[in-house]
Amino acid sequence: MSEQKSHTWLWILLGCGAFFVLLIAVLALVGLVAGRHNSEFAGFGDKIGVVDLEGVIIEPQTMVRQLKEFGDDDSIKAIIIHINTPGGGAAASQEIYAEVRRIRDEKKKKIVCSVESVGASGGYYVASGTDKIYADSASIVGSIGVISQWLNYEDLLKWAKLKDVTFKAGALKDTGNPAREMTPEEKIYFQGLIDDMHQQFIQAVADGRKLKVDEVKKIADGRVWTGRQALSLKLVDKLGDFEMAVEETAKSVGIKGEPVLVHPEKHRRTLLDVIFGDLSDILPAQSKLLDTHRGFYYLWK
Repeated sequence: MSEQKSHTWLWILLGCGAFFVLLIAVLALVGLVAGRHNSEFAGFGDKIGVVDLEGVIIEPQTMVRQLKEFGDDDSIKAIIIHINTPGGGAAASQEIYAEVRRIRDEKKKKIVCSVESVGASGGYYVASGTDKIYADSASIVGSIGVISQWLNYEDLLKWAKLKDVTFKAGALKDTGNPAREMTPEEKIYFQGLIDDMHQQFIQAVADGRKLKVDEVKKIADGRVWTGRQALSLKLVDKLGDFEMAVEETAKSVGIKGEPVLVHPEKHRRTLLDVIFGDLSDILPAQSKLLDTHRGFYYLWK
């Protein structure tokens, strides 16, 4: 091959390489822009923010951040929380509820929820803070209660001839130790915590739904209802699906025609996430940790 042909092929290879790099950069940029607000560039007009609350509620930060961004964005005329959750951590549910009430009471922005399959316990706690609750007739809602449970392996230790060794300062410091039975005093102490959290739940529902506390107490025994049953109990406002929630919410805030639905940016995991610490996709689901972790939950099981 002549020297001239070698130079020609070299330039061709360099050109192809540069084009490939440019193509990758353009695709990455398009993906980044599209990922920011999924429907933001789908059209013009007034927008409704849609936030999904799905699965067991483990941490509140993501949901609170999404709600706050929509609440502070003047281009977002209303917010719809699309709920499909059995609940989760007590405090985590309360933090999301608090942000919902801030948007509703302080920002004076319309915020409603649409319950898909399940909106129970902590999920209903959050829903009760919105302006209006939509649910399908066969949706599961309610479960106003608190639960805390874990395994006791005292007999297993005895069988294996193992002994639990615990040092503590404070008589109730190791209350709930799974290696031994709870004392009567510990049971009273734990039940007191649960009862107080239950009262907080009842008060939150009463405040959010504008009901009397005694009305909520009568039905706050942990049971769930279908959407149709919950309607007569004033736990939901209307039977209808997500599309109805969108249509009626748009009209209520003066949006004419079909509104633009805006979804929060979704985090896209990369190889770097795995290398530098984001192992959420390969570790056991966080909801499974509730089976072994001692805690207090607004959770329907």
